[in-house]
Amino acid sequence: MQRKNLLSYSCANCIRLCNNLVMKLIQTERLDLHHIEAEDLIALFENRNDTQALTGKAFTNPLRVLIDFQGPLAWRVPQVKVNPDINKWFVRWAVLRSTQEIIGSSSFHGAPDENGMMEIGLGVEAAFQRQGFGREILRGMWGWVVTEPGVKVLRYTVSPTNTPSIGLINDFGFTYMGEQLDEIDGPESIYELSAEEYRNKFLNR
Repeated sequence: MQRKNLLSYSCANCIRLCNNLVMKLIQTERLDLHHIEAEDLIALFENRNDTQALTGKAFTNPLRVLIDFQGPLAWRVPQVKVNPDINKWFVRWAVLRSTQEIIGSSSFHGAPDENGMMEIGLGVEAAFQRQGFGREILRGMWGWVVTEPGVKVLRYTVSPTNTPSIGLINDFGFTYMGEQLDEIDGPESIYELSAEEYRNKFLNR
């Protein structure tokens, strides 16, 4: 019992230390991408409300992003509990600057793997789709991550029938790498672009 309490204390202490590392705000033309701290991410998932995550914040969540549909949290929260430091790569709110309202979210799937690969996921609320916000989120997230040590490859997976997303990823210059069968999402097409190519195309202008 004492050992269990010690482990719980150590985990909580690590999360508090991780929260002291303030992540840089990512800004695009219309969006602010705000990182969610480890303790707030866990509370958001386990309590199914954003009270803690939004405390002291200037933006609001009228669309209940990551509450009604929790998206990546079921995968990210267990990872954060094991290693709070990994939260650096995880969930950010997409906040529309003009209204200070959350309209979506984005997260990488983890830290760079042995090949330096980073896969991303994102979601934009229905009322804000087909307005270029997905593209802005991707440019913001990728523009940040390709400057981080150890990141060598960007990956994007998408349903073979999702024509708009395939068109979007082709616009970025990604290369089709093949297919995979995801246990939840079904068949997926895999697209990749090296971090160096991304920097040369979009950052080194």
